[in-house]
Amino acid sequence: MKLLDIGTVAQRSGLPASTLRYYEEKGLIASAGRHGLRRLFDAAVLERLALIALGRAAGFSLDDIGLMFTRDGRPRIDRAKLTAKADELDKTIKQLSAMRDGLRHAAACPAPSHMECPTFRRVLRANASKTAGARIRKAPRPKAS
Repeated sequence: MKLLDIGTVAQRSGLPASTLRYYEEKGLIASAGRHGLRRLFDAAVLERLALIALGRAAGFSLDDIGLMFTRDGRPRIDRAKLTAKADELDKTIKQLSAMRDGLRHAAACPAPSHMECPTFRRVLRANASKTAGARIRKAPRPKAS
């Protein structure tokens, strides 16, 4: 078993040592011992940190991620939670896509004022009601003069 000190793990994972200590405190990772004052970790911690980073990038909390490991450290991922998170991401993607399309339209809109543009006003209403993804249809491109 190859052991890495906390500095090496920090360097290879891209995480500060303080984050590694916090993850250990939360029970997400475990040190294998110490060399002087420096924590030592099994090299497999890098893969576990990659799984934690993937979970964080997907929007899972550290507590949710902690539940995705068994006591002995093996992944135990709830497929229903993954599906629910994927559905949540789909909704966010739709909302962000609608917002992007509205901003692109506003940037290119030939109306003298944005408030005179029906499409821009729809964007405002949709954003105000928090249903941007469902209400904004892609606006037609303005014709070049």
